[in-house]
Amino acid sequence: MQKKEARIKVSRRPILPALAGLWMMLNGSLIPAVCPGAHALETKRSVQASFSFDHVAGKARELAKEPFKDPFGRIPPFLLEINYDQWRSIRYKPEHSLWRDEKLPFEVQFFHPGFYYNIPVTIHIVSPSGVTTLPFSAEMFDYGTNDFKARVPNTVGYAGFRLHYNILSKTYKDEFLVFLGASYFRAIAKGQVYGLSARGIAIDTGLPTGEEFPFFKEFWITKPGLNDKQITVYALLNSPSLTGAYRYVIKPGKETVMEVTSRLFRRNEKKLGIAPLTSMFFYGENTNARPIDDIRPEIHDSDGLQIALKSGEWLWRPLVNPSSLWVNTFQADNPVGFGMMQRDTNFDHYQDLETRPELRPSLWIQPSGDWGKGHVELIQIPTESHIHDNIVAFWQPDVPGPPAVPLTYEYTMRWAFCDQICPPTGRVTATRIGAGNSKYAKKIFIDFAGGELEALKDNDVVEGVVSVPNECRLIEQQVFKNTAEGGWRLVFQIEPANPATLVEKVLPERKQIFEIRAFLRRGQNVLTETWSYGLRL
Repeated sequence: MQKKEARIKVSRRPILPALAGLWMMLNGSLIPAVCPGAHALETKRSVQASFSFDHVAGKARELAKEPFKDPFGRIPPFLLEINYDQWRSIRYKPEHSLWRDEKLPFEVQFFHPGFYYNIPVTIHIVSPSGVTTLPFSAEMFDYGTNDFKARVPNTVGYAGFRLHYNILSKTYKDEFLVFLGASYFRAIAKGQVYGLSARGIAIDTGLPTGEEFPFFKEFWITKPGLNDKQITVYALLNSPSLTGAYRYVIKPGKETVMEVTSRLFRRNEKKLGIAPLTSMFFYGENTNARPIDDIRPEIHDSDGLQIALKSGEWLWRPLVNPSSLWVNTFQADNPVGFGMMQRDTNFDHYQDLETRPELRPSLWIQPSGDWGKGHVELIQIPTESHIHDNIVAFWQPDVPGPPAVPLTYEYTMRWAFCDQICPPTGRVTATRIGAGNSKYAKKIFIDFAGGELEALKDNDVVEGVVSVPNECRLIEQQVFKNTAEGGWRLVFQIEPANPATLVEKVLPERKQIFEIRAFLRRGQNVLTETWSYGLRL
């Protein structure tokens, strides 16, 4: 079988607005209401119930037997040559929003292809009357100042879609989920704005051979009932290396919860990233020198990776914007969970009234069933701008098995504020790093809060447990209650064990990275999660 490279034009940051309000809120209906008799209604419900995940999995299985076909060519070249402002000015007309006329709890709106979005998707609606393919029509869109509407063929297809639901009030349906670009999607919960993204799967991410971007080629959106509080979306994924079937059972609200089932059919062996997360970290309180002259104290969509291990240990890895590519792995057989967090929710730490980073969601992955042996991988890519997503995290199986055997993964995705998905113990709230008392020393300040720490008094004895590699030595450490802000602070200094061997003015990317771990305890009682950090000396 001849393999073909997928020339998928993908930005590290899917071009979505930082605020859901930047998108026009669309309403209307494409499918008329049906009012059958009791017997007919029962028959049509059985038609809807008969469509299942197995139907999509069957299509994925058959698709994997075929040679990969280049998905490009359906979109006219002139649409791919427009710029972002031209694409963004194409607005879906509110009156055509799916299901608005039927007063259903969910509504669906669609995206126009063009710019980065060069692979059209087929949209099906699963309703009591059967499965209907939704045709594309240029009449559904307002093209603004663009003058090419007449040149857009009705066979072009949609680029993606977004879902709306009454989250903030009963009178207005808020946008809360977007599927757009390759296998990317974003969601928010009540009171949030868009931040990090998720994907169906990651392939060869971080490898020098380059990353492959699978794409969702078809969606099946299940029509909700009048009182439904959740909606189900099925998706068919394709790429040169594999195909996949996905089911997303989505419930928006105070936290937006997505129950995910995925089944993967591989064409060949590749590095797989399960439940991948993509975010942006430009700089934070652990950045000594801002990379640009900007009034904002911090710029990031997420500030750390959180992992819960089956041993009971919780890990916290603050993010960095490295000077060269960093790839870290954390052994996590059958993990309890992992996710990208935005723990800093203090507006004063960002001073950004436009994008409101303190309102960005955290995203927690809770595996179901036996995932087997594997590890969580964190990839941090250097960036000179906050417009690029430079952070990727996923779970990778150690031995996925032969390609002939399908892989099934089930997990729950929780999009929420960080305090809803924090460890039960004390957690890290800030990491700061400065110069130590000697030439090559560094002083690290870690603030902890929550859990049993809150009930401790100033004179209670709390110990910091700090682990450093043999190439370093721990100079000193102190633990004391933070009487100004609450919680407890661990302060320690480290330096290279043999600083005389260091070369003066060495380039930052050539400095050695030392892995350090720390947590707080009282006696034998562990009070906090484990802080993990890679420090250049």
